[in-house]
Amino acid sequence: TANAPIIGTDANGRVNEWNNKAADLTGYSKVEVEGRYLVRDFITDDFKKPVNVLLRKALRGQQTDNFEFPFVTKSGERVEILLNATTRRDTTGKVFGVVGVGQDITELKRGQAELTRVANDLRLLIDTANAPIIGTDANGRVNEWNNKAADLTGYSKVEVEGRYLVRDFITDDFKKPVNVLLRKALRGQQTDNFEFPFVTKSGERVEILLNATTRRDTTGKVFGVVGVGQDITELK
Repeated sequence: TANAPIIGTDANGRVNEWNNKAADLTGYSKVEVEGRYLVRDFITDDFKKPVNVLLRKALRGQQTDNFEFPFVTKSGERVEILLNATTRRDTTGKVFGVVGVGQDITELKRGQAELTRVANDLRLLIDTANAPIIGTDANGRVNEWNNKAADLTGYSKVEVEGRYLVRDFITDDFKKPVNVLLRKALRGQQTDNFEFPFVTKSGERVEILLNATTRRDTTGKVFGVVGVGQDITELK
């Protein structure tokens, strides 16, 4: 009745434990799996070797925690399992098999995949945006520099990443106000339509109109500043 799939094998890798949750999750009843080889009959080819390694380790008395592997259900669906595998011993201490207690992390993995997709989409959006996007960490070091920023300034992302934005790239007369802007953003205060000059790699002066805002992680903690700008040199 445990609300987690529990799967056991004997010393030869044949299934001898298969609880109700394992049956619900996989679509295979205990009768259908009992006595069959777990790895050979139910594990996808790309995971047969690592699951065999896990079973052999458990038979030697070595526990494995948080092992992730896919299981193809009776209906052909793929479910993702997070398993803790441990040795099974009889009353004399003799090893007679392996038992694994799992969790179905399929939805979690789907969520992670979706987050990765969204992050990749955002990365593409930032990189290809038709506006300079510049980001700094909490110490003022550059950690975001999109293609438009590189085109506008002549500095590639590789050249600027990790360097101090204000110290290394802002003209002396604007170092103080840009520092004030960054500190405000780190306190959660957005700044709109801030104008400042930027001297390009070739020595030209370009005028930037910047909106600066706080960058936060998924917990809401501030980790930097991002600014989206416009080149207003021609307007000046």
